[in-house]
Amino acid sequence: MPITLTERAARHVRDFMSREHNPHGLRLAVKPTGCSGYMYVVELAEQVQEHDQVFESHGISIVVDPQSLGYLEGTEVDYAREGLNEGFRFDNPNVTATCGCGESFSL
Repeated sequence: MPITLTERAARHVRDFMSREHNPHGLRLAVKPTGCSGYMYVVELAEQVQEHDQVFESHGISIVVDPQSLGYLEGTEVDYAREGLNEGFRFDNPNVTATCGCGESFSL
């Protein structure tokens, strides 16, 4: 299943990438942490490793390492502003629960 960006998220990533030194794309990952088990990691992909999976969405390369791929399959990433808060929002069909603070999730 592909990992996708909404047009709004792609615009935000494109704007951010234009200010950096030639990134390959957006790297998405999960890491164990928090009160529910996992959290998302979002950073610019400086390079693509041999076993990384690369998805294209709205002209943006989304790079995912093999350990995170199963946790992220089918995820749609959006970017939203709510009051003073803004950031990426993840619609991940693999998530079974989230913590009360919204920083971590269970699979």
